[in-house]
Amino acid sequence: MGHTVGEVARMSGQTVRTLHHYDQIGLLVPAGRTASGYRRYSDEDVERLRQILTYRELGFGLDRIAEILDDPGADTRAHLARQHELVTERIERLRAIARGLEHLMEADTMELDLTAEERLELFGDFDVDAHAEEARRRWGGGEEYARSQRRVASYTRADWERHNAEAAGIYRALAGLLSEGAPADGEAAMDLAERHREHITRWFYDCTTPIHRGLGRLYVDDERFTATIDAHAQGLSAYLREAFAANADRQEAREER
Repeated sequence: MGHTVGEVARMSGQTVRTLHHYDQIGLLVPAGRTASGYRRYSDEDVERLRQILTYRELGFGLDRIAEILDDPGADTRAHLARQHELVTERIERLRAIARGLEHLMEADTMELDLTAEERLELFGDFDVDAHAEEARRRWGGGEEYARSQRRVASYTRADWERHNAEAAGIYRALAGLLSEGAPADGEAAMDLAERHREHITRWFYDCTTPIHRGLGRLYVDDERFTATIDAHAQGLSAYLREAFAANADRQEAREER
């Protein structure tokens, strides 16, 4: 009988809307349908989805993924070998930039000249002091870190209120797209991802597309950020990771033209 679209969504952590989108563009067309027209996915379809998600995690756009998967000369073993090679390359690149990515975490660069009551009002139970102290312990000393600290330290309460309002507006809009089932790599989500990247640059540091990809992964990998972001909507952190990656692909493709 195969798997229903809901079952595949639960197994993969994707939304039903995303799976429908993959079907519509021919990237993942289910093997069959019921007499009532409902999608049914075979085990081979599920394996193809796993490969799609792996390549997406590696930063490939959907068009490129389709080209790779539809290569008649490549079998499952060949794809696994290719993915292993790409993951290994990614690890090496990440080792080179990990220090910079980590100390640029926006929450860890907040050295605030605010009272305890003002901090609680502005940030709730988000422990700004703990994040700042960890940042100093792990990544302090670099000039980029110091510049970011000086910049953030100059912000007034009114500045932080404006920052929080901007950030909350972006997160609310993205949460709305998530609840509507809009794909994370759709135009609307990517446009909001670009707004988020510009927001980080305006308030903290030059948020390049590689850094923004890294932030997306960080929002999922670090449970502190996941909890804060998912407070807007369950699963929003994973949605941001996909939207940030898709927007980075789009921006870099534009730069190459």
